[in-house]
Amino acid sequence: MRKVGLLLVTLIVIGSACKQKNENVDVQALAKCYYKAAPEGVETRWVSAENPDGLKGKGALTNKGAKGDAYYLIAPGEKKVIFNQQGAGMITKIWSANSALWDPEMRRQVKIEMYWDNANKPAVSVPFSDFFGVGLGLMRKFECELFSSPEGRSHNCFIPMPYRKAAKIEIVNESEKILMFYFKVDFLKVKSHPEDVMYFHTYWHRDMNTKLGEDFEILPNVNGRGRYLGTNIGVIGNPLYQGSWFGEGEVKIFLDGDSEHPTLVGTGTEDYIGSGWGQNEFANDIQGSLVSDKKNDLYAFYRYHTVDPVYFHKNCKVTIQQMGNAHRNRLREMRKNGAELKVLWSYVSKDGMNASKRYLDMENPPKIEEDRFPDGVSTTFYRRDDVSATAYFYLDKPSNELPAIQNKDIRTKDMKEKVFKHTR
Repeated sequence: MRKVGLLLVTLIVIGSACKQKNENVDVQALAKCYYKAAPEGVETRWVSAENPDGLKGKGALTNKGAKGDAYYLIAPGEKKVIFNQQGAGMITKIWSANSALWDPEMRRQVKIEMYWDNANKPAVSVPFSDFFGVGLGLMRKFECELFSSPEGRSHNCFIPMPYRKAAKIEIVNESEKILMFYFKVDFLKVKSHPEDVMYFHTYWHRDMNTKLGEDFEILPNVNGRGRYLGTNIGVIGNPLYQGSWFGEGEVKIFLDGDSEHPTLVGTGTEDYIGSGWGQNEFANDIQGSLVSDKKNDLYAFYRYHTVDPVYFHKNCKVTIQQMGNAHRNRLREMRKNGAELKVLWSYVSKDGMNASKRYLDMENPPKIEEDRFPDGVSTTFYRRDDVSATAYFYLDKPSNELPAIQNKDIRTKDMKEKVFKHTR
């Protein structure tokens, strides 16, 4: 029944798009109406090194019709504009394969930035690999609704990105090496967009040692009307908590004036991405865990709200609790080794099955060393880890008031020793 319902909704949307005859065409819905001709003014274009302006009849000229300029060489410290269009349109796909594949340290030293409607501030500013769906600057073979890397050596993005006046995509090479950059940006030219069409935005942030008892902000408060599209998150576990589980934290989404408490809340980290009782590796359309390295305490996972939209009309903020789980004896060991932690509650069970949850007196919690501390099969506690995330969202304006991306040193610190040493 669910599939039938989704099919009916899809047909209604497609049908309405196919009937539109005015200049304000829903080009994303029209693209799914395979058998219908586009209205006048809707034109398909590709931008690449072979046709950098996406001009009609101007492709494949660099080598008399043969393959000529297949890529750009972007020098250290150089900013290279790869897409620059005037007028209304919509980016439908971005593909790239570049030399950072073979040099993982470059992946967070190179940024992708996007500007809409001649704004001075980029709406998108993210370390290159993190933008394309895999946290921690890693490469993985995967496919989901918004991103893919079919063989783990390329980047594809399928997020629709409309603009009304202009669009610019810039690659910023902050590494000390030349970047060999292959790319193609697919887009549609249109005459105009409906009034309710919004602009695509991102926010990337890393906190190398989250504060005890404070939630990590996936998306700080953003004002305006929009839609939270989802996130990919990377976690580098604090070695002081080795042997414990990092993912008890709940995702909270504050909507339209929420202050102390959110409207939307989940039940745990792996629950948010559709799994349960821990987190192994998988990739689905809207949820996945691409890295689950328990030995080295490395995790990279995603959740996209495409079929379960998260809308906001005034403002939105998204956070995730910094919370783990371990047995009492392991907590004692961690405390002796200098780990900062704050216990929240414990499951108490005699036979391992009939568990009951015991909340502790947070004003006067027992010490882990005391016998009166519940000898539970699992104990939840606040912890501090190295967490980074890319948040994806739409907003009713071409720029936002969020902080600028952190500098290269923060983006790359300890990545070689803690991440790239163990995984590609």
